Amino acid sequence: MKIAFNNVNKSFGAISALKSINFTVKNGEFVFIVGPSGAGKSTLLKLILNQVKASSGEILIDDINLTDTKKNQTDKIRQKIGVIFQDFQLIPDKTIEENIALALDIVTYPQAKIISKIDDVLKRVGLINRRFLFPSQLSGGELQRTSLARALAVEPGLILADEPTGNLDVENSWNLIRLLKEINEKYKTTIIMTTHNQDVIESLNNRTIWLKNGTIVNDTPQKTHNYSEKT
Repeated sequence: MKIAFNNVNKSFGAISALKSINFTVKNGEFVFIVGPSGAGKSTLLKLILNQVKASSGEILIDDINLTDTKKNQTDKIRQKIGVIFQDFQLIPDKTIEENIALALDIVTYPQAKIISKIDDVLKRVGLINRRFLFPSQLSGGELQRTSLARALAVEPGLILADEPTGNLDVENSWNLIRLLKEINEKYKTTIIMTTHNQDVIESLNNRTIWLKNGTIVNDTPQKTHNYSEKT
């Protein structure tokens, strides 16, 4: 999926959360959005999801202007977006399989194909033997991989990852990053990831958009050095 912000501003009352935001993310690109707390990173993701509306400017997803979309159009766009949250946001009284099945139900995935789709995504993230466990029975790394499996299940054109390594140790952080990188390269899925993890930023060969006080202060293109795996 292609994303474009054209002179976007977002205010909450007297507070300007984002100011004159202009950038385009190409289809299949993997982009970091970085900056200190309060810089506007989460607001930017909420605008892409159309959870909040821009105060001015336009946001295009595959050339569809979100400011002009009706609810049914917004729902269709969201069905193509997978989201990974820092705090996982899994339903605690449902098994891993049930959490993923619920996401598939929401996008009206064919009932007859749900089990095979769950098999597929759990194998991709290495959790096939955890499918009948509950979130409380999983480690932090397993919880985040479950979140990734849930995001992948809807066959997204875009994955939004909001500080996905924030609650993970170093090993699990790099395991998740490798999975995201593999998904981006193999399936050409567009990924936009917010992060504070400087090691990840410096080690991946990715474009990085820097936010500060609601404005873009730097948009660093893809680097020329190769990805170096860290453990």
